[in-house]
Amino acid sequence: MFHVSVDNYGITVGNKNKTIYLDPNKQPNSDFIFISHAHTDHLYKSVKENGNKIITSKITHKIATHRGYKYGSTCEEHDFKLLDSGHILGSNGLLIEDELYYTGDISIRKRAFMNPAIIPRAKTLIIESTFGHPDYVFPKFESTIHKANLIISEMYHQGIPVILLGYTLGKAQILTNVFRHWKPLIVHDSIDEMNRLYSEFGIRMDNYITFSEAEKNNMLSSHRPWLLIAPIASCKNGFLHYIKKKYGALSIGFSGWAVKPYYKYALGLDHCLPLSDHCDYNDLISVIKKCNPEKVYTFHGFAEGFAQNLRLIGFDADPLVYVRSKKGKTSVKIDTFIGKSKS
Repeated sequence: MFHVSVDNYGITVGNKNKTIYLDPNKQPNSDFIFISHAHTDHLYKSVKENGNKIITSKITHKIATHRGYKYGSTCEEHDFKLLDSGHILGSNGLLIEDELYYTGDISIRKRAFMNPAIIPRAKTLIIESTFGHPDYVFPKFESTIHKANLIISEMYHQGIPVILLGYTLGKAQILTNVFRHWKPLIVHDSIDEMNRLYSEFGIRMDNYITFSEAEKNNMLSSHRPWLLIAPIASCKNGFLHYIKKKYGALSIGFSGWAVKPYYKYALGLDHCLPLSDHCDYNDLISVIKKCNPEKVYTFHGFAEGFAQNLRLIGFDADPLVYVRSKKGKTSVKIDTFIGKSKS
């Protein structure tokens, strides 16, 4: 029988033999810690050696180490199975004793070199709900890439440079891969760092130069087209504004949030196309149906609304939400015992 709860460290799963924290936001005292992938919102700074056993993929461990997170060696336990979650390179969900499955961030769509997540059968499912709202339904990957290519082609015809923006780790590598036929292709130096790591694991990342090299060699011009892949954070740190003002470039952002028209205006983008490394609403439903659990827990994003919608279609679902009271005390919104029988 597993005990599932959430506190200010994150989600924890345990029984009488062991306790496991799932993607904690800070270092807990626990038998095991599972790190699903190397995005910084799923990593924590290790402040001391306290005997935690780390469960993660070798790829995630290497990327996290490169990003300055020190976790020591990983462990292998026969009760735990790492299953590709399709989110970014090295991302995994965790199947515990063939009964409880935690998705981490998940995608079931083929995207360039990224394969769909592997979904097991499990009695209990803990599933992310970043886009767990019916408004968030994404077009096909190929359709989005085709639309972007049409925009780039038109800009090249007019001699206008184009900037593509996505997350530095994950999205940017997909963009580098699928738009490598455009010349010259330039990538931001921070993205080049991640591209090099991907290359070490056999993912093709070539036929480009870095932004610093392009600037040094006077390859950037407002009078001829070029394609730059930059971090989506450039929208807020001034880099995008600098490039657009100096070179007259057109910007295209890629995000699941682009389903909403206001998103491009909020970031100051010319175009924004729906492309995500997460499941959309319908994909999340598909994951749940394939897993066929007796109990579902939702977390992150639209956790409460998604759980409510799941109950309406017949699933026993509750959100995992940590609540801090107005008096400064903390409480757990869901703290439920689950076992082999349906509760």
